[in-house]
Amino acid sequence: MTDKLPLFIGGKFVQSESNEVLPVTDPATQEVLIDVPYATPDEVDTAVENAKSAYLSWRETPLPERGRLMLRYQDLLKARQEDLARILSRETGKTFADAKGDVWRGIEVVEQASQITSLMMGETAENVAGGIDTYSYLQPLGVCAGITPFNFPAMIPLWMFPMAIACGNSFVLKPSEQDPMTPNKLAELFSEAGAPDGLLQVIHGGKDQVEAVITHPDVKAVSFVGSVPVARHVYRTATSHLKRVQAMAGAKNHMVVLPDANKDQMISSLVGASCGAAGQRCMAISVSLFVGEAAAWIPDVRDALAAVKPGVWDDADADYGPQISPAARDRVLSFIQRGKEEGASCELDGSDCTVEGYPNGNWVGPTLFTKVTPEMSIYTEEIFGPVLLAAEVASLEDAIAMINANPFGNGTSIFTSNGGAARKFQHEIDVGQVGINVPIPVPLPFFSFTGWRDSFYGDQHAYGKQAVRFFTETKTVIARWFDAGPASDANMTIGLR
Repeated sequence: MTDKLPLFIGGKFVQSESNEVLPVTDPATQEVLIDVPYATPDEVDTAVENAKSAYLSWRETPLPERGRLMLRYQDLLKARQEDLARILSRETGKTFADAKGDVWRGIEVVEQASQITSLMMGETAENVAGGIDTYSYLQPLGVCAGITPFNFPAMIPLWMFPMAIACGNSFVLKPSEQDPMTPNKLAELFSEAGAPDGLLQVIHGGKDQVEAVITHPDVKAVSFVGSVPVARHVYRTATSHLKRVQAMAGAKNHMVVLPDANKDQMISSLVGASCGAAGQRCMAISVSLFVGEAAAWIPDVRDALAAVKPGVWDDADADYGPQISPAARDRVLSFIQRGKEEGASCELDGSDCTVEGYPNGNWVGPTLFTKVTPEMSIYTEEIFGPVLLAAEVASLEDAIAMINANPFGNGTSIFTSNGGAARKFQHEIDVGQVGINVPIPVPLPFFSFTGWRDSFYGDQHAYGKQAVRFFTETKTVIARWFDAGPASDANMTIGLR
């Protein structure tokens, strides 16, 4: 009998009373690793109640003490990085190197959260009117919640709960049911770092559990990462229940290649950005736009992609792993077939990919389409697999127009040696994150992750200064102290004097 993964409620692991479970499988073998329970409504309520109780004392904890908790936590995460990466690799199929990167990008956010003392500073101005001073504080909201996807089970939870908790809130995490073991380990280490009981809750499940969390009356803010349809639903539902929401959604990221680019660096970057993590990244490059004579390099890109090797997590020679599930693999394969039917030219077809010794893996090989046009479904929809589309455009202006016409605005990049062209691109492009000779422009955590348009719903983005604003409310104080003496005349206007 397969073990059932526990929930993390009130500072300890507890077995769910639910009989509804989902098997968590190794994507390379289909071996069942563990069963994940779908938390009952009472268990969701208990998690939120525990978080609410923990918040009432945690909000009074001095800022330096909150920062020290994050310092201890990041130290533990660094010490256990490889242990976390092994768990992550088994349940996601990511290569060990990629899994360690997943953990590390989360650790960077915890390091930023440890600097909360300076991030929580308000503003002050003396003598704004006669003897009146004004100052503001940032204060926590209460119970916050996070709904995280399968593709980054360490990094994205670490985008959320450390910043929220450092700001003085408590947190309820509902991770993806496809790879829930890594988030459980994150919670275990957080407790080991000295986090008070109840500060972080982890409940498992699917749609019903998400609905229960985002509509719960005691949850004040919701952070979400996932597909566009679900992001829209979460945003509309949670805001209709008066929650503060940041919902990060899908993408169709373009790389523009100018003829003066460094060819070898461009090809290496494009291959890694399109196939890394089996293409299961919202910041993956899925479209390359070759400007003018740069189109002559497309055959070289094809050859480089053909050399990429899928494989299992502990194969040091593997470049990326399998899709997360058979359903995800079949979805990518259906897009490859649709691309052929729509008239795109499939220069490299990964549909029949196999890995020796792993016949049951969710494999999709590197795939390259050329002669792609904007009306094709492979262009309009997010494929989320190792499928690269190559299109030829006459000018940089045409490339900018094509990208700006796409509904997504998560990330884009340009490869060029021309500073003027790069400056024009970064200024005119209607996308939130721009790379110049950098294929995947994910900011370090002292900046914020700033997708635009249909890639984001909300006002304040993840991590960095915007996360502090998202997880806090501003209180403004207007103060005057009177000397002894007669009172001034009554002020019958709204003005300060």
